Amino acid sequence: MWDLPRYKPPFYRRTWFLSVLTFCGLVAVAGGGWFLYERAQWQKKAAAFDYKKLEEMESASVIYDRSGRALGRIFIQNRDQVGADELSPWLYKAAVAAEDIRFYQHSGVDYYGIARAAVRNYQAGRTRQGASTLTQQLARNSFPVELPSEDRGYKRKLLEIFVAQEIERRFSKPKILELYLNRVFFGDGFYGAESASRGYFFKHAKDLNLSEAATLAGLLKSPNKLSPWRNHKACIDQRNYVLGRMLELKQISKEEYDSTVGQDLVVKNRQPIHQDSYAMDLVAQQVIAQYGRDSAISDGYRIYTTIDGDLQRKAEKALREELDVVERHEGFDHQTFGKYDLDFRAHQRIAASSDSEANTLAPPAYLQGSVVVLDNATGGILTLVGGRDFGHSSFNRAIFSRRPAGTAFKPLVYAAAFEKGFGPGTVLQDAVIDNRQVMIGGQTGILGEWGPERVDNKYEGTIPAREALVKSKNAATIRLGMMTGMDRLLPLAKLAGIESVLRPFPATYLGSSEVTLMEMTLANTIFPNGGVRPDKAFIIQRIEDQGGNVVFEAKPGRVRVIRDTTAYEIHTCLADVLDRGTADKAYTELGLKKFPLGGKTGTAYNFTDAWFLGYSSAVTCGVWAGFDKPATIYRGAFSNEIALPVWAEVMKSTFATYRPKEIVPPKGIIKVELCSASGQLATDKCFETVENKETGEKVQRSTTFFEIATEEQAPKSGCEVHNGGANRSFVKVIPGEEWPRAALAVDVSAVQAVVMKAPTVLGFDPYNSAQSVSNAIAMSSLNGQTAPVNSSAVVTGAAPGTGAEGEVEVRRAEPVKPQMQEQAVLDTTIKPPPLPPLDF
Repeated sequence: MWDLPRYKPPFYRRTWFLSVLTFCGLVAVAGGGWFLYERAQWQKKAAAFDYKKLEEMESASVIYDRSGRALGRIFIQNRDQVGADELSPWLYKAAVAAEDIRFYQHSGVDYYGIARAAVRNYQAGRTRQGASTLTQQLARNSFPVELPSEDRGYKRKLLEIFVAQEIERRFSKPKILELYLNRVFFGDGFYGAESASRGYFFKHAKDLNLSEAATLAGLLKSPNKLSPWRNHKACIDQRNYVLGRMLELKQISKEEYDSTVGQDLVVKNRQPIHQDSYAMDLVAQQVIAQYGRDSAISDGYRIYTTIDGDLQRKAEKALREELDVVERHEGFDHQTFGKYDLDFRAHQRIAASSDSEANTLAPPAYLQGSVVVLDNATGGILTLVGGRDFGHSSFNRAIFSRRPAGTAFKPLVYAAAFEKGFGPGTVLQDAVIDNRQVMIGGQTGILGEWGPERVDNKYEGTIPAREALVKSKNAATIRLGMMTGMDRLLPLAKLAGIESVLRPFPATYLGSSEVTLMEMTLANTIFPNGGVRPDKAFIIQRIEDQGGNVVFEAKPGRVRVIRDTTAYEIHTCLADVLDRGTADKAYTELGLKKFPLGGKTGTAYNFTDAWFLGYSSAVTCGVWAGFDKPATIYRGAFSNEIALPVWAEVMKSTFATYRPKEIVPPKGIIKVELCSASGQLATDKCFETVENKETGEKVQRSTTFFEIATEEQAPKSGCEVHNGGANRSFVKVIPGEEWPRAALAVDVSAVQAVVMKAPTVLGFDPYNSAQSVSNAIAMSSLNGQTAPVNSSAVVTGAAPGTGAEGEVEVRRAEPVKPQMQEQAVLDTTIKPPPLPPLDF
């Protein structure tokens, strides 16, 4: 028999194959189930994200000056979020061409792009291409904590994929592009297209042209390396690459490509994102105090300040240049700005390059300064300079530093006196004075070191109050202050805006109490303002939220401090300070035009602080210079040499925008003719006989002068020195009433004399104080008493312009009744009229 071949079923019917197929099926089912389960879990994780965060971006709060120009920002990320219609169409196209050409085809993940990138990376042997879509990048940027870029693990990448897909389900493609362009980093501190557009091109993102849009899109590849400020050529090459991609995608025509690819790239000069300055720091502090730090740095407020940006820069420059000059002055022996700046920069380089903490650099000890300019009408701060360099020291000296104002405080003393009933024509004694009554520069001795703010110090005897203020006569000011009283001065100073505590001692008449520059500047606005001042100085005009709603707006008020007539009288004196007084070099040497201005120098004892406070009808400017730790700047460092030049430069910069107007006299100001010997109304007999030094002949000279006053201030009787009371005046005299005249502040007859054993100043003596000692000793030998607070005789010696050594010069005409009444007369006779109501 034939053996038939054994039957063999096909492989797919064999047992082993069916077993494998069954196993694979089971694995596939299990795998599919696992995949669906895992996908559901990842989708659940992705769905749990808070997708409102995509639109809730941190936006910088922008600080603007009074003209609407950006001055600085408060931020964590420097971003300005804008709507879809505020982004250039070119920017949408360029971003897609540069970062995700299949953006409109995929649903959040470009699997084709992933495969293409994998092949090319394999061929290159290293990672050269990424496959992240715009949506994935948006996911990473929106959730940096949940999807940290530094995490290279597959779990983070898987979660990113599902988050991107969730974003695609929740938002449209145009919205995703808008969110992406508002959030991503464009280098150099710019987040979002609007911030980058303004930073690089100084224009809004909606106004970008094709070249600029392609440039910003090109930066996304490597924002810092391709910066147009760091690598201009590489930036242009990347821009041209983006333009080529746009041409391939037919987003632009060949003509548009050709005309754009050959263009140079024009970017604006690089500026710091956050302009560190004393003014911006104050604004930031106030906004943070009002709304909290988190809100201030992320809610995108628009903060409109009162700062004049141009004036601010000019003031900073004027202060910096003048103090550089002072540091080169002979006798200046302190740390200089330049030396400290070199050390500061070296310290920064060490700190930046070293992993370990650098040694702390000591705070600067060089000469500092500050400047404040206020709007007289509102109190808005136009300029605020708190030091020479904010980077070296952020301490704001204009607001927080309290220093003795020195003779710059005198206008308030004279204002208090004029309010009490004295006036510019009140006769005062400029003569040696017992320092025990004042306590300036020591507890005993003569007030010789406190002469006028010039090197040619000399006592002038009987002078009007106007001359005493114009020439900054200290002895005369002390006498006027004592006759006025602290009970008048201190409340007036507080009402004028001096919040610092003033010591109730005579030294305060010469500015020994510590005050701030801001307080002094605000107080001086009363003189150009007719006796009123803004209720406060402020720097923020209004604040708007991102929606344009006003959430804060300043509401300036006004406070009456003195009568308008008193303010005008002080103003005319301070105008004379600039015309012929201690600040006359402002016109003669510093190039200041003769507009209606007023001001007062201020030199503190021992030349530690230099001040100048001055104004026009529109603005008031204060300048201070000195050290953080009080020290003599140099011997003879008067304020007209240090602070006045800065003030003059700043004021010159104000005239174009804040044009000075004439300060007109108010109602109630009259003109009177007075006798300089008595301070009473002039008569036909008010003459004195003097000798012509050239011919030796005896000639008569009138002792009368014209002065302004109010009816209440004007004397009511004629000169008793020359005519025993006969009257000749432009004002009516009330019979039976006699105007009280200067009086002794204290009775010093019981005070034991101080015998000076040696000169009080050794070496250079700018105030001629050694001569003052000689004067005091000579007077003591004459009457056996210490030098009086008020003297009817002036002792001359070596002082310039005086007689021979040891000669005693008696006043030109000895009054019948010396101009010294009992203090009680002043307290009971002078009744100043009440202050008028504040009227707007």
